[in-house]
Amino acid sequence: MAIDTSYYVYALKDPRESPALPFYIGKGTGTRSFDHLVRPDESRKGQRIKEIEAAGYIVLVTRMVDELSEPQAIRLEAELISSFGTVDTGGRLLNNVLPSGLSAKARTSVVLPSGVKEKAQIALSLLKDAVLELAKANPGGISNSDAASLLGLRSDYGGGSKDYLSYSVLGILMREGKLARSTTNRKHIARVQ
Repeated sequence: MAIDTSYYVYALKDPRESPALPFYIGKGTGTRSFDHLVRPDESRKGQRIKEIEAAGYIVLVTRMVDELSEPQAIRLEAELISSFGTVDTGGRLLNNVLPSGLSAKARTSVVLPSGVKEKAQIALSLLKDAVLELAKANPGGISNSDAASLLGLRSDYGGGSKDYLSYSVLGILMREGKLARSTTNRKHIARVQ
């Protein structure tokens, strides 16, 4: 079986700076790197794109590495985001890798290596996408057990924990309004967006 190497990692750069430095790093296939420019959203990235265009410039789209497998692209994207840092962590990127509601409070007794929070948030974003895609494919809804077993998220922890990772992801998606809890059973149903 051939490995799909259609992925790439790209940067969106602000041409008003010299040198033009990235304000967003992403991964994708096909036209993904240009999709942001077609319909800029209301995120900080979208606002920057609108500002650049309003000033009469064109956002520079640079493919940094081509012909990657998806795992290679995910890893490289995470490493680059970690290297540049997000504005939320004192860096320059406008990537929205931190979900709303996360505490920014630091624990002085725990060492937080540079970039690990961004990596965790990228992984969380991928988990949320996978759970939401599973829910959308099953109009009758999915249970926590479905998400945990079908996506390989079952807990092997010996302390009696019951698949808290999948419960957490379901809870975040409900808080974001992307899933709703069925009133007739313990299923989670994707909301039409």
